[in-house]
Amino acid sequence: MDIILPPGWPRPKGFSNAIAAEGRMVFIAGQIGWTPDERFETDDFSGQTRQALMNIKVLVEEAGGSVADLVRLTWYVTDKQDYLSNLAGVGAAYREVIGAHYPAMALVQVVALVEDRAKVEIEATAVLS
Repeated sequence: MDIILPPGWPRPKGFSNAIAAEGRMVFIAGQIGWTPDERFETDDFSGQTRQALMNIKVLVEEAGGSVADLVRLTWYVTDKQDYLSNLAGVGAAYREVIGAHYPAMALVQVVALVEDRAKVEIEATAVLS
């Protein structure tokens, strides 16, 4: 896996602009902040983010990989201000689950998610070597 950083571009904080990778591709459906038995344990944005990331971690590991194999995350949030006001908690949850690995990412505010209590949904792509 190669992190792409063109000359003169500043290193982004918390994500990569681009990654080149070869291997078995794993596409992980959008994961929300509920447990595998479809129960929300919190309505806290950071808590739901942590659970969504844990779900992604379990799925990539079940495929034979690790969080270091993640090459892309797309985040859908229902409230940009809720995300921004919880950056410290989101960052702590991210570092706890994913560590210091920063794939290419996008974050989009949406009107709603299918599950009414969901505040964040994250889909992922991993490339296993």
